[in-house]
Amino acid sequence: MATPPKSDASGLTLLGKSGTVYPERADASILETFPNAHPGRTYTVTFETAEFTSLCPITGQPDFGTIRVRYVPAKACIESKSLKIYLFSYRGEPAFMETLTNRILDDLWAACEPVEMTVTGEFAARGGVSIMVEASRRAKKMEGAGSW
Repeated sequence: MATPPKSDASGLTLLGKSGTVYPERADASILETFPNAHPGRTYTVTFETAEFTSLCPITGQPDFGTIRVRYVPAKACIESKSLKIYLFSYRGEPAFMETLTNRILDDLWAACEPVEMTVTGEFAARGGVSIMVEASRRAKKMEGAGSW
């Protein structure tokens, strides 16, 4: 039986740290990644939080929802504590739900450059209408490349 690869946590600065400081506005620089220990294997990672909050850009009232991130890693994986803090940073962010769902996709994509990723935002009803936004992206495989 092969020895499983060791996880490389050398570049992580938030995991295991007490006294977390939460930013006042959305900030993609919070996101941290670690090397994918299985880059030759296709597998899916799913994160979900039912505690997402942002602000309506018109009224300033809070919008509540569930954010689901589903991705197939390539060379890097998203570290979950940094993702939690990143998503928390939207609490003071005035944005339409469609905008923030796409922004989350763009920020996470830039952080880990996966094979594919989908971000789904399911937002609580306002005025009797609930909104679900799904944004996706897939990497273009390079010619002659054996892997992603």
